[in-house]
Amino acid sequence: MNFQNKELPEGAKKVGETPNMTEITAVKGILRNHLAPKGKFGLVVVEEGSLEYVWEDDKDNVLNADKDHPIVIEPERYHHVVITGPVVFRVEFYKVKNPNEEHKEGERPGEVFCECMD
Repeated sequence: MNFQNKELPEGAKKVGETPNMTEITAVKGILRNHLAPKGKFGLVVVEEGSLEYVWEDDKDNVLNADKDHPIVIEPERYHHVVITGPVVFRVEFYKVKNPNEEHKEGERPGEVFCECMD
C-alpha cells in the first residue's frame, strides 16, 4: 500500500464537509480531474473500506486511503478519486491563513459543501 504521510497545515480551520458517500453515492465530479474549492485544503476521510487517490501530475504514484490513512488534498493541484470497492468516505474542507492565492481554472465539485461555512 502507498499511504500519504502528510498533515494539514498548522492552524487549518474546518469550513465544511461533504456528506458521507459510498461507491454508489459518490459525487461524480470527484471521480474525474478536478480541483479543491478555491483557497481550501481537503482531507479525504475513509470510514469503511478503502479507495485510491491520484494526483494528475503524478499519475504513477497512486495513493491509498483507509480509516487509518486519510489523504491531504493540496489547493490548486488537479486530482481525482478512484473507487475500488465498497467504501464509506467524506471530504472535509479546511481554510488556512495564507493559502496559495493563484487559482487555476477547473471543475471544483466541493465548493458547494463549504461556501456556507466561510
